Amino acid sequence: MNDLGDRLKPTGLTRLFRAFGNSLKGFVGAFREEAAFRQELALAVVVIPVGLWLGRTGIERVLLIAPMFFVLIVELLNSAIEATVDRIGLERHKLSGLAKDIGSAAVLMSLLLLAVVWILVLWR
Repeated sequence: MNDLGDRLKPTGLTRLFRAFGNSLKGFVGAFREEAAFRQELALAVVVIPVGLWLGRTGIERVLLIAPMFFVLIVELLNSAIEATVDRIGLERHKLSGLAKDIGSAAVLMSLLLLAVVWILVLWR
């Protein structure tokens, strides 16, 4: 520990391996605990191959699959917000509800982005 009481943080490859391990734990935890993440992952299993198949150019393929990854990322962040709010306390509080609702709205917006991009790219 340094004079400020901060813990020593790993650097280099050690930091990289630990970060990867933490990311893997987060992914597994989200899969295990979050039904919405599992549903969106199931959607991704369909959307990504279909997007790769329907896209005529590399740009079209990227445009069709990138929003699906964005949906998954936003869902992971939403799940993190929900877990944090639940950790603080399970009693109902206006700000806790607002935080969860805003996270949910972000997921909805990412899903709308997915739909709009697919419509615009595939509408020929």
